[in-house]
Amino acid sequence: MSSRLFEGKSHASVYQKYRFSAPQEVQDIIFNYMGERLTKPYGLAVDVGCGTGQSTRILVPYFQKIVGTDISQAQIEEARNADHFPNVTYSVSPAEELPVDDASVDLITACAAVHWFDTEKFLKEVDRILKPRGCLAFYTYLPDMELHYKDRSEQLTKVVREVHDTLAPYVSERVNHVKSGYKDIFEAIPYADKQRMEKITVKIPMPLADFIGLIQTFSMYQIYLKLEPEKAKDLIVTTEKRLLEIMGVSSTETKIDALMTNVCLLASKPV
Repeated sequence: MSSRLFEGKSHASVYQKYRFSAPQEVQDIIFNYMGERLTKPYGLAVDVGCGTGQSTRILVPYFQKIVGTDISQAQIEEARNADHFPNVTYSVSPAEELPVDDASVDLITACAAVHWFDTEKFLKEVDRILKPRGCLAFYTYLPDMELHYKDRSEQLTKVVREVHDTLAPYVSERVNHVKSGYKDIFEAIPYADKQRMEKITVKIPMPLADFIGLIQTFSMYQIYLKLEPEKAKDLIVTTEKRLLEIMGVSSTETKIDALMTNVCLLASKPV
């Protein structure tokens, strides 16, 4: 069964506010792969572990129907409140029991989510719902990230790594899948036509405030917040102060670039 670490209403709220959609570089990889295997128009896509819908919305222009699923009622409520696309519906369901028919899906996606699932059961469910030639795309960004701002990038990145060190004791063992670049999940995919794309480096501009918010969406921060609430809150305040001092600015609306490395698994079901 899927892990259940993202279910609180407050967590869902910050997730909706600060998590971002897949970068264009990753989207291009997915749709180029799919375009070589399926013909348009594309019918149904399912985004599993969709959270508050950031990874679901990118599918809207491409598919006649999209279903976003998540095990968290609070996350799904946030997604429904944020989205009003006529071709998107959201459903509360575990990744291993998806509410769609056999052999009905053109594309199944999971953004920063597949490592939380029961891999064996989930892949069986993927095989059940995919059409012949249907595709899967599982992607995530890796834990190491850099902050870039003028000539202060090295100092800022050092602070970010210290935050990760502080949170390290609260990291779920499931995150080891991410640290390995999804290698074991890739090996478990039963299809011959599959690719593992790694070292997809992207630069995401954002206000410093959004980066501070992003930290608060991480599962390890939420665990820290639950166990050591005062220390967790102080970590955020202190980190913000340190970053502002290094940047030499007073406003958290100052733009920085977050440099992230992504990995993407692609596969197509045989005919």
